[in-house]
Amino acid sequence: MSAAIHPSAIVEDGAEIADGVRIGPFCHVGRQVSLGEGCELVSHVVVAGQTRIGPRTKLYPFASIGHPPQDLKYRGEASTLTIGADCMIREGVTMNPGTEGGGLETVVGDRCAFLANAHVGHDCRVGDGVIFSNNVMLAGHCTVGDYAILGGGAAVIQFARVGAHAFVGGLSGLENDCIPYGMALGNRAYLSGLNIIGLQRRGFAREDIHTLRRAYRLLFAPEGTLMERLEDVAAEFETQPAVADIIAFVRAGGKRSLCTPRGTPGTA
Repeated sequence: MSAAIHPSAIVEDGAEIADGVRIGPFCHVGRQVSLGEGCELVSHVVVAGQTRIGPRTKLYPFASIGHPPQDLKYRGEASTLTIGADCMIREGVTMNPGTEGGGLETVVGDRCAFLANAHVGHDCRVGDGVIFSNNVMLAGHCTVGDYAILGGGAAVIQFARVGAHAFVGGLSGLENDCIPYGMALGNRAYLSGLNIIGLQRRGFAREDIHTLRRAYRLLFAPEGTLMERLEDVAAEFETQPAVADIIAFVRAGGKRSLCTPRGTPGTA
C-alpha cells in the first residue's frame, strides 16, 4: 500500500515515506525526515530536520516539528528528533531536536498525547504514555518519565526531571524535580502528595498505593535530613518496586533540587 500525498503538499527528495502514510493539504516534509507506516499529517503540518516519526502517529494542523532548537548557543550542528509510535500531536505543537550541549538528540516515546500548543524543547527525553495538556512548556534538557501527566499551561524549567506516573498541575511552574508518582502543584510548584487518581486509573493495586503512601510519609517526615530518611525508606521498603523507583530517582539526582512538600525540614 503506497502513501497518499495531497497535490498541494511538498515532500522533498530524500524523505522516507512508509506505506500507508497520509499527507494532507499544504504540508511540508523535509528531505531528512522519516515517516513510519500509517502516519498521518492532517494539513498544514511542517516536519523538518533529521526527524524520525514512528508508525501511526497523527499530526494536526500547524504542528511544527524538527526545526532548529530555540537555543542561542546552537550553531547548526547535526542533531535529531525521534518521536515514537501511536502518538497524537495536536494543533500548534512544537518539538525541537537536540544540541551539542545536550547529546544532540531529543527523544519522545510511544503512545504520547501532546495537546494544542504544547512545546518539547531541545535535548528532552519524554517517556511512553505521557500526556501534555494544552500550552504545556517543557524547556530544554528535561526528562519526563513514563505515564506522567502535565496539566494545561504547566511550565517545566530546563534540566528538571518529572518522574514516572507523576502529575504536574495546570498552570504550575516546576523549577525542581518531581518524584515518580508525585503530584506537584502551584507556582512555584510544591509537592502536594501522590498522584493517587492517576495510580488508580493505571490499575495499581490498593495495597501498592498504601505502601507508597507509607513510604511517602516517611520520606518527608519531620525528623532528620532527606538523605537520612531516604535510607530509612530504602531499608523498610526494599522489596517494593514502586518505592524503589522513588529511591532510585532521588539517589540519581540531577541539576535541580527535589520538589518537596511545603515546610519540609531537613531537605539538605
